[in-house]
Amino acid sequence: MDDRAAVVATVTDYFEGWFDGDAARMERALHPALAKTGVRAGPAGELLTESMGAADMIGWTREGEGVARKPADFGFDVTVNEIYHDIATVTVHSPVYREYLHLTRTADGWRILNALYMNVLES
Repeated sequence: MDDRAAVVATVTDYFEGWFDGDAARMERALHPALAKTGVRAGPAGELLTESMGAADMIGWTREGEGVARKPADFGFDVTVNEIYHDIATVTVHSPVYREYLHLTRTADGWRILNALYMNVLES
């Protein structure tokens, strides 16, 4: 598998794992040092952030948090913006989330190291 296909496969594991409640796929997609930040507007219009890590995401996936948020028209588009040696940047559009992901190549394959997202339904 070439790098672009491997990056897309990792992001697919991440999104489908979340919405299907498949913690094994989520764990396979994430770097153990994941730094994920969500941004949303607060009650007065101020920007609020929430940070989470790999253990949080894997646990919430196992608990079915994503399954409860899966829309009937579920689908997502992955755009690989750039791959440079052992790093990559990706944009994902879905009916629920807009995400900007940074991945790195590890001994176990490509893994998501950083994520910035906003819930499309709340923006």
